[in-house]
Amino acid sequence: MSTHPNVQRVADALAAAGATGEIRILDEAVPTAAAAAAELGCEVGAIANSLIFDGDGSPVLILTSGAHRVDTVKVATEHGIGKLRRATPEFVKEHTGQSIGGVAPVGHPAPVRTLVDTMLEEYAEVWAAGGIPHSVFPTTYKELLRITNGTPIAVN
Repeated sequence: MSTHPNVQRVADALAAAGATGEIRILDEAVPTAAAAAAELGCEVGAIANSLIFDGDGSPVLILTSGAHRVDTVKVATEHGIGKLRRATPEFVKEHTGQSIGGVAPVGHPAPVRTLVDTMLEEYAEVWAAGGIPHSVFPTTYKELLRITNGTPIAVN
């Protein structure tokens, strides 16, 4: 079976960053944190959702625990963003090369400002999307910060 180009870009980015986890292809898509947690047998909070927001016209990736919702007003205020709103599918695809439901924290055409939910630190292992809705990889909070050059935040 050939590797999907998005998965290959993510795998290449992980390897270049010295990440330890390998991408796992699942039998079915897991486009939500609850679906991913059920498939992987972990707590929903251990799923690192990759949410792309439109921050004053620029992409902002927020890696949030699957157990959290992002308080966009709080995050925007604390991080100097005038207006932070959910991005359209087209905006997500343009800036990440990936579709909603499978956006990985890495492997984008250009670096994306990344904020990482501090709640993820509570888990020894967290899971992130691998570029398509039925791919994931294991990582850690500290590794996510490092490979994304992310900023730790409280999302709510």
